[in-house]
Amino acid sequence: MANDSSSRERKVRGRKITTDREAKERRRAKKNLSRNGQRRVQGQKRTRSGDDGPLQNPSDVVPDPFVTTDQIEGLQGRINGWLDADQPVHLIGPTGCGKTALALSAAAQRDRPVVFLNGDEAVDTAALVGEHAGGERYKEDDQYVGGVHKQTEVVRERWVDNPLSVAAREGATLVYNEFSRSNPVAHNVLLSVFEEGVLERPGKRGDDRQIDVHPEFRAILTSNSVEYAGVHEPQDALLDRVVGVHVDFYDEETEREIVGAHVDLSPDRIEQLVAATRALREQLDIVVGTRAAITAAKGIAVFDGSDDEDIETDRLVDVFTDVLSPKVAGEGGVNDLRNDIESTL
Repeated sequence: MANDSSSRERKVRGRKITTDREAKERRRAKKNLSRNGQRRVQGQKRTRSGDDGPLQNPSDVVPDPFVTTDQIEGLQGRINGWLDADQPVHLIGPTGCGKTALALSAAAQRDRPVVFLNGDEAVDTAALVGEHAGGERYKEDDQYVGGVHKQTEVVRERWVDNPLSVAAREGATLVYNEFSRSNPVAHNVLLSVFEEGVLERPGKRGDDRQIDVHPEFRAILTSNSVEYAGVHEPQDALLDRVVGVHVDFYDEETEREIVGAHVDLSPDRIEQLVAATRALREQLDIVVGTRAAITAAKGIAVFDGSDDEDIETDRLVDVFTDVLSPKVAGEGGVNDLRNDIESTL
């Protein structure tokens, strides 16, 4: 009897051990599944927050080379003064006068991340705030009991934030270059950003459809004057929420510093090139910017390798004709341009 009882106890104990082991395996599998799910979610969050996307380090956005003179420092001070007053800044000026470089340098001085965006006809509201970018498909593999698998396929929409949303959320400085080349309708989302500090993301569903704008978010917009081709006139409602800083061509000393920073030429030759650029700017009906002076200096460095301090007038005429001819149409226009350059120089 004792042996039988002992045998029964062992059998019961054996079944109990087996049952407990299976229960532990199920609990362990369930716990592992839960951990994996958490890791997956956390990993996705890390990917989104760790991937900077359009965010750039302020030290990386300053143009190289970048020249600082009293005139440039004065403009930087005005821009950052308005930004400190929590006012968006609109830089307005002719093409080639250095608006973009000035905007980026002023943004870098804030020592906050920078988001850069170029305006064009393709920029719409979605390109600013974000959009659904297809779906994410993954499988959950449940293994409660060894050898038994249950797979569930999950598909969900994936939302991707674009430059304005990223800048507003992270407290970055948005540099929206040539923003007036974009359709003004796309800029309606900026009104509530600048006025109420709220960004609405059309197309986004759920509680996070709106973003509370970070208190350090700032915006610098640049544009050419409305008479330039391909430029839209911004809506009054937007212009009423920004301050305008008008930027013209720099003084002669600053232009010489800028050209000299880009091209290895003697000071005398740079002075001659800048003087010619400024003379053409006064006489010609087309815009002759600082960028044209830099390009002409690069041409002189290649095509005129003489040691003379003075550049021959014929060489100057050839180079400036090549640099400025894309701004005129037809062979007759180029001939007229060359004659005007020759008579000016």
